[in-house]
Amino acid sequence: MTQTEQKQSFLSRLFTTIKQSLKGEADFDYTSGSIRKAVILLAIPMVLEMMMESVFALVDLYFVGHLENSSYAIQTVGLTESVLTIIYSLAIGLSMAATAVVARRIGEKDPVAASKAGMQAVIIAVAVNTAISILGLFYATEILMLMGASPEAALHGTNFMRIMMGGSISIVLLFLINGIFRGAGNAAIAMKSLWIANICNIILCPILIKGVGPIPAFGLTGAAIATTAGRTIGVLYQLYHLFNGKGILKIAASYFLPDWKLIQNTIKVAAPGVLQFVIASCSWIFLANLVAVTGGDHGSAGYQTALRIMMFFILPAWGLSNAAATLVGQNLGAKQIERAEKSVMQTAKYNVIFMATIMVLTLLGAEYIAGFFTNDLVVKEIAVEAIRIMSLGYIFYGIGMVLINAFNGAGDTWTPTWINFFGFWLFQIPLAYVLAKKLGMGPTGVFMAIPIAETAITIAGYILFKRGKWKRIEV
Repeated sequence: MTQTEQKQSFLSRLFTTIKQSLKGEADFDYTSGSIRKAVILLAIPMVLEMMMESVFALVDLYFVGHLENSSYAIQTVGLTESVLTIIYSLAIGLSMAATAVVARRIGEKDPVAASKAGMQAVIIAVAVNTAISILGLFYATEILMLMGASPEAALHGTNFMRIMMGGSISIVLLFLINGIFRGAGNAAIAMKSLWIANICNIILCPILIKGVGPIPAFGLTGAAIATTAGRTIGVLYQLYHLFNGKGILKIAASYFLPDWKLIQNTIKVAAPGVLQFVIASCSWIFLANLVAVTGGDHGSAGYQTALRIMMFFILPAWGLSNAAATLVGQNLGAKQIERAEKSVMQTAKYNVIFMATIMVLTLLGAEYIAGFFTNDLVVKEIAVEAIRIMSLGYIFYGIGMVLINAFNGAGDTWTPTWINFFGFWLFQIPLAYVLAKKLGMGPTGVFMAIPIAETAITIAGYILFKRGKWKRIEV
């Protein structure tokens, strides 16, 4: 075979693999064959899925950033997202447990047990989220003020917070059910649900914010209605595919009856998973408050703009790293321990390449990127500084994500929980406080603390990964 023919053959195989990944290969065996192909099949739809999740915040940010009193609006969106990270923590923790257990059962060739485990996770999610939603509905203004918003900004954003918190069950189910699909190896359904949710949000946002024809302009509140409606439609799409009986997971009504042993087992895996993200979320909430206190409304708006932009780039990398969770879970279930470890290294390699590219783009294009989302020159100046400083840690973010997902995919959710506790609460928060207040650096000190802490967390994660305790975890 000539060099030209080899190149054509490679491109043909690559195109076929990409097509399979987007279509969804429910019957593909991730415990045998090419690891590279397994990573690509899972990673492409997972990256696109997380890109769509990050688009939610950017769409809201774009439209509200061009409203009157945009600094209030941007601050409200950012602070609400910071509070919602607690909801995301619940959603991600449960989805990690669902991915780990479902993947392990699929690896053991037991799809019935996988289906039952997934539905018990749904029961837990609905029960816990109901209580959180009620708090958000009744104490929206107080929560925003607690986060550092001025009384004027808090009143301006109360309805936005109420709708986002009240409808947060759609966030939890969107993450959780996608985690179930990912554990089963069907990342394409997870991707498509986010595409549908985002398309709806993109269509509804300008209509409900600015008003069209007989539809009145709801302003900032319209962004919350559009986002919640979009996510809800995405959940309905997920539920259709869960119940249509065509995938590897076959759902029966009896699976929704509480199985206390299975619930207990799921909580055992999910609790530290939720805790690890609550720890991280509380750190981000503290940082948001510290920026608001030291930088005022403009400082807070600039930081929140930079944070949303950063998350837009980081979430696709998180999606790529999710491939490690599925591959680790399924291969441990099939007793393919060496293959599980090789899958993590392959995924980390791809994530480093991706994040290095993004780092260069954000360092060079920070002014153009920030300027697209805000007309306020002061907000833009702070956002540009934050983007450039935080992007210095992107390569380490990429490696750390893969390692965390590898631990979680194995069911070893305690290891990253302890890493987060020491890395965020005992290192990042004190460092940010000292730099911002004691050394008088203000928001700049907070921005610097983020990549420094994330680098330390990644180094600790790599050391613990090589020790191999995760290989012996039973779920």
